Amino acid sequence: MIKVNGLYKKIGQVQALSNLSFEARDGEITGLLGPNGAGKTTCLRTVFGLLKPDEGFAEIDGINVADNPIAAKQALGLFPDPFGLYERLTPREYVRFFAELSGMEGAAAKDATARVLSQLKMEEIADRRCKGFSQGQRMKTALAQAIVHQPRNIILDEPTRGLDVMSTRVLRDMLKDLRAQGHCVLFSSHVMQEVAALCDRVIVMARGQVVAVGSPAELCAQTGHESLEEAFIQLIGTDEGIAA
Repeated sequence: MIKVNGLYKKIGQVQALSNLSFEARDGEITGLLGPNGAGKTTCLRTVFGLLKPDEGFAEIDGINVADNPIAAKQALGLFPDPFGLYERLTPREYVRFFAELSGMEGAAAKDATARVLSQLKMEEIADRRCKGFSQGQRMKTALAQAIVHQPRNIILDEPTRGLDVMSTRVLRDMLKDLRAQGHCVLFSSHVMQEVAALCDRVIVMARGQVVAVGSPAELCAQTGHESLEEAFIQLIGTDEGIAA
């Protein structure tokens, strides 16, 4: 489980986070939904320990990220931009490298790499260099490194950005599989269809704060709208930054 409690973070003159608190539970996909500039990426970077909050704290399975960053990161998987792969490495080399960064050694890292490549059905491309990979192949490689150390918690920042329709469908199916296995999946987005299709719970953010929490259906019921997009606009008070 991921828990955020009273986060404040100022970047330059911008108050990016302002008393932000929420929970993302095991066995659920939780979406951070908000317009551009709402603080979604700042929140996720703080949860992963890439940014230090001015006040408040984040916990991963009860581990305080600021107090014990290494243990917290070992309980997390971070899905990176799939276009930022090391193209001269093969998926096997790339994933094993991250397995070792997560604390695995020797045979354990090798076995974990083989297991996740099999899990994601990547054996045919496992020993090809990543250069020239399709969007779907890049996406699978990026996800493999995020889950190779079998973290309970997975973080994704706008994971379908730049993916084609088929790659997006594959990623959605993989996230649903992770949920079925009991993982806590937390991802940010401002794409309504993506959130409605995936999320068990939605954290609606605006101006660095939580303005509403609930399932897509509950948010629609709360606002009296049939579509999540209309509910979202009412909740944040503007349609600026909305993506279809």
